[in-house]
Amino acid sequence: MARVVWHVPVTVSSTGTTTALRLFRLRDGRRCAVGFSSPESLAALFGPDQAFTEFGEPALRALTAPLGIDTLVLDPRLVAPPVTAPATPLAPAPTAQLQHR
Repeated sequence: MARVVWHVPVTVSSTGTTTALRLFRLRDGRRCAVGFSSPESLAALFGPDQAFTEFGEPALRALTAPLGIDTLVLDPRLVAPPVTAPATPLAPAPTAQLQHR
């Protein structure tokens, strides 16, 4: 059976000596860890400069369990509220008038 590898986003310290998992929140506020099925899918969401490491699912669960995190998300997509245009056009901001004495 082939080993399944998750590509997990990490944060690397400015000195390069410390690496930490990036953790996220679900819509209901619970913390979760995320992983991607390929480096390309990770880069599509976070950009090509996002550092990552490779874990199997059991290793990722073992790292996050002591933190109380029991949810892993594979290949998440960006979720944000839709942007809508304002119902009425915004009035221009008033400009300050300088008075000369």
